[in-house]
Amino acid sequence: MTKKRPIDWLLLALVIVGALLVIAPFYLVLVNSFKSPVDYATSGPLALPETLDFGGIVKFWERVNFPEKVWNSIFISGIVAVLAVVISMLNAFAIGIGRVRGRSWIVLLFLLANLLPQEALLYPLYYMFKSVGLYDSVWSVIIVFTVIQAAFGTYLLSSVYGTFPKEVLEAASLDGASRWQILWRVVFPISRPTLSVLLIFFFIWTWNEFLIPLTFLASNANQTVPVAISVLQGDRLMDVTTTSASALLGIIPTLIFFLIFQRTLTRGITAGAVK
Repeated sequence: MTKKRPIDWLLLALVIVGALLVIAPFYLVLVNSFKSPVDYATSGPLALPETLDFGGIVKFWERVNFPEKVWNSIFISGIVAVLAVVISMLNAFAIGIGRVRGRSWIVLLFLLANLLPQEALLYPLYYMFKSVGLYDSVWSVIIVFTVIQAAFGTYLLSSVYGTFPKEVLEAASLDGASRWQILWRVVFPISRPTLSVLLIFFFIWTWNEFLIPLTFLASNANQTVPVAISVLQGDRLMDVTTTSASALLGIIPTLIFFLIFQRTLTRGITAGAVK
């Protein structure tokens, strides 16, 4: 057995400290979600609850109509993830494999689009959606995030498809496959792990977005989970236990989604971009 060096122990200590810093906020949210306001006032935020109290969870659930907000977030995030992956794949196929003219400049343009802050998009998008009647519609948010996520996906997949084995493509062409058949029968199956990772990331990223849904979804019935939590936390009647309960309920759906697709995510990362 190899003897551990002092630097190994130092790295281990740093990893433990980092893990504690990550876990600490989740611990505070979890324990305070099941406390009553009186229990929180007497025992403080770090102690375990004396008795499980679901008052904060029930209060938040009823006040914001939580199932409706969860459905809005699932609907928006799911459609954005699927559309962004499909558009990214089509764009990357044309750029990386189709070898369109000005490929490098096009990829650079998509990179710059990812660097553009969302605050710069609010003013023009607000008036655009107002003029076409999409303001306060979930489709306005879906369109914006589909474009944003597809820009990143196109940038990533273009680099991946640019290194795609030419022998495979030439063999498919010799067998009489069209461009469309090459895409769906050759490129898509091989790059499926990468596309799966993008799908999961796009869903989680869209779920956690706050600024654009807050701006374009004015009606309470159209709001997403992060927006509902923030709006409720601005209420003067909001107590710490209800705030913790809202954060816990906001985390649970994405945690469930991650656990369901954890194996898919692991396969996609370990399999690499192209086999």
